Amino acid sequence: MNRMAQACVMIFFGAAVLHASVTDLYLRYVKEGLRPFLIAASLLLIVAAVMTLWYDLRPDADGPEAQSDPTGGTRRENAEQNPSGPTAEEIHGEHTHHEPRVAWLLLLPALGLLLVTPPALGSYAAGQAGTALTAQQDNDDYPPLPAGDPATTTVFDYAARALFDKGQSIGDRRVQLTGFITPGPDGQPILARMILSCCAADGRPVKLGMAGKAPTGLANDTWIQVTGRYSDRVTRDPINDEEIPYIEVETWRQVTAPKDPYE
Repeated sequence: MNRMAQACVMIFFGAAVLHASVTDLYLRYVKEGLRPFLIAASLLLIVAAVMTLWYDLRPDADGPEAQSDPTGGTRRENAEQNPSGPTAEEIHGEHTHHEPRVAWLLLLPALGLLLVTPPALGSYAAGQAGTALTAQQDNDDYPPLPAGDPATTTVFDYAARALFDKGQSIGDRRVQLTGFITPGPDGQPILARMILSCCAADGRPVKLGMAGKAPTGLANDTWIQVTGRYSDRVTRDPINDEEIPYIEVETWRQVTAPKDPYE
């Protein structure tokens, strides 16, 4: 792989990252707030590659006869000093020097970004990790719920209020949550949503049990929207032995997966 080929790979890779960044594809990998950094990084790759190509393709200031030769000096100087041409050692050294061919593997992640749309983390990932709610929080951390009936909030927000605030900031209000179905500790379906600190590699689930008119017979990874009220019922996550709160479901409906599957 010579320098021009390296520049072409950089352009290809930068274009793949830029394509993922300006579409919703990047949300499968990182948090929504990282989009500007991805765009900046992809543009930097493309600019660096274009500059490399320009440097290699620009005409030499001294003309083609004065271009540098692999044996040192310029071609004109070498021709005057060695009329018979380059030696066998020079030819051998020129043709045996190669960059590592493993560099071509850099094309694979770029091809993956362009050709493969991976599924978001779902029930399988949730079943392999314990619930993310593991630390006690102060009651003062919970502002009033959003206006409206029901109040639309996140699975994480409801679960934290139910566990650490004992439902005081929820009261008797109805809440509306969106998540996917995953098997619970007792084999019954529970509601879950993955949260990210940075990217999908550190994704962890927030798990929420469903009492009352809970859905049954749904396949794993089915996205639903539930409306219900606070329940003081809790269970234990067998993976990390942390508490999983419940919601008293009044109604539910199946929905399509949101654009951003993570909270």
